[in-house]
Amino acid sequence: MRQELGAKLGVGWKLHGDGSTPRPGEAVAPDERLSWGRTIGLGAQHVVAMFGATFVFPVLMGLDPNLAIMVSGVATILFLLIVQGKIPSYLGSSASFVGVVTVIRAGGGDSSTVTGAILVLGLVLSAVGMIIHFVGPQVVHKVLPPAVSGAVVMLIGFNLAPVVAESYWPQDQWIALITMMVVLGCSVLLRGFWSRIAVLIGLVVGYVLSWLFDLGFGPITAPNASGEVSMHLRLDLSGVADASWFGLPTLHAPSFDAAAILVVLPVVIALIAENTGHVKAVEEMTGTKLDGSLGRAIFADGFASTLSSAVGGPPTTTYAENIGVMAATRVYSTAAYWVAAIVAILFGLCPKFGEVIAATPGGVLGGITVVLYGMIGLLGAKIWTENRVDFGDPVNLMPLAAGLVAGIGGVSLQITPQFSLSGIALGTIVTLLGYHVLRWLVPARG
Repeated sequence: MRQELGAKLGVGWKLHGDGSTPRPGEAVAPDERLSWGRTIGLGAQHVVAMFGATFVFPVLMGLDPNLAIMVSGVATILFLLIVQGKIPSYLGSSASFVGVVTVIRAGGGDSSTVTGAILVLGLVLSAVGMIIHFVGPQVVHKVLPPAVSGAVVMLIGFNLAPVVAESYWPQDQWIALITMMVVLGCSVLLRGFWSRIAVLIGLVVGYVLSWLFDLGFGPITAPNASGEVSMHLRLDLSGVADASWFGLPTLHAPSFDAAAILVVLPVVIALIAENTGHVKAVEEMTGTKLDGSLGRAIFADGFASTLSSAVGGPPTTTYAENIGVMAATRVYSTAAYWVAAIVAILFGLCPKFGEVIAATPGGVLGGITVVLYGMIGLLGAKIWTENRVDFGDPVNLMPLAAGLVAGIGGVSLQITPQFSLSGIALGTIVTLLGYHVLRWLVPARG
């Protein structure tokens, strides 16, 4: 009975070989594990791999990084239980929301408004996951073909370009430039695991350089995070000394605003595409057919984001960085992810550590985001190329062209004196409706 329950929950791991290393030509399957000592070591690698992004994105969204790391651990455990241990994955803070959260805050929304909108999106994503589970994964390809999903992902990334140029980069252009070069260099020149944590290395280098610049050159006169020009230190660690070593992160309840919810909803498309790609990647690596688990994976992602935002945390999603660790080690054991999740929860209970991350200088964030935001946008182009989207077909070309320019250029459509559509929301609607209406009209034209 205990073994059957463990198998259903995905926590009944068999020892792979002698527990030391994968056997020649083989990989450690999700339901297997190495010795617990090696499994803990692999779990620590997963924590390092997701660390930089999981902390950076909440900081960019103005949310508590300590709470973010703690809920990422809880979300990972929920995900593993819901997918019954069939899809090894870590759920960190999602980059897909940074652009829409920036729009909400620019419109006067606070953290409660942000998390309220994310909570609604989490519920919608959960419902989509349930539909996919019962109807089948083919519904994803019909409603969101690669042409459309690629355009929406590109919208979300490139819509963030003004945030880098106007908010982060001007805070310290030289630290931003050096940080950017470190991230680019590490991602290309380093090999294996180290290249996959290029963002984390850039974060650490930029952080230390900001401290050294303060010692060598003194305070900088530049805009701060709110755009006010003043003389200040690049790295302000005053909050670290006052923080305790152990304590719960700050929680807050969400509030709901229709305009903010509408701004966030297009991200559903990006998350479906992201999760589908993640499941396909794991499917190829493990040689296991996972189409039947796609609905569960998407539901788990939405459910975890719903719970996280309900207490004031950021949205969560599956992490490509951790796929890289699995590919490098050939260890797909979900036991390592359980270890990583528990370690993340323990980190989240250390406010002093959270203050160290929250103090990350704006120039460092500028150097990191100029790379990250571009990467998000180019993921859309990757979806197009991998699926061979034909831009010689005007049904693909025209609505995507209109939607991208409307979304990235900031075109606005005034619906009522109090309500307008613009940015990512308008671009997504133009792309989605334009594509399907034109596709429906093609037979009539033919």
